[in-house]
Amino acid sequence: MLSAEGKEGRSQEREGPCFIILSTLVSALIAVTLTACGYQFRVGGAGPTIGGAPATTSTEPPPRLAIKTLINNSFEPNLEARYTNYFRDEFSNGSGAHVVSESEAADLVLSGQILSVSVPTLSFSQTATLESRAEVVVLVRVEEVRSGRVVWTQLAKGGSEFFITSDLQFNRTLQNRAVEQAGRILAADLASRFLLQVETGALKKPAPSPQ
Repeated sequence: MLSAEGKEGRSQEREGPCFIILSTLVSALIAVTLTACGYQFRVGGAGPTIGGAPATTSTEPPPRLAIKTLINNSFEPNLEARYTNYFRDEFSNGSGAHVVSESEAADLVLSGQILSVSVPTLSFSQTATLESRAEVVVLVRVEEVRSGRVVWTQLAKGGSEFFITSDLQFNRTLQNRAVEQAGRILAADLASRFLLQVETGALKKPAPSPQ
């Protein structure tokens, strides 16, 4: 017959592995239950960044930009006020600058010229023009108020197509709308270009020749 001590030792040997497996299953079941109930375990902190360097954000306030009324050197009358408003709207929304009136203190001043307005023909038949395009060219420059230094110059071109009808008066209305649309397009393009200058810090460098 086996002694009591021998039986107890064999019993512990059998129960050891079973106890470990049972504990593992219970732990897994608890984890699944907590997840199903909406509990999640998360690691605190910002986590690693690509390249090993922490992300940085600019703490500088946006530059205050005053936009002067554009000079109209084209043969299309009364464009300067409308185009200036387009510029102020687009630069207020997407240039990275804080647009102020000309009477307010500003860091930068934008001035510009409407160089030309042309209406080339896009398509035509043997007897009439079918479609035309309004094209507008504008040159702008931005100066630093404190130093008078030109920090940015840009030549921009916007265009918008319109169809030609047999009604001459209506054609003029369509052309006017196309010229307005071309102004909005180039104002938005210049605002996005200026935003790039602000974000890259290029305004602190001498301005290159207009492109």
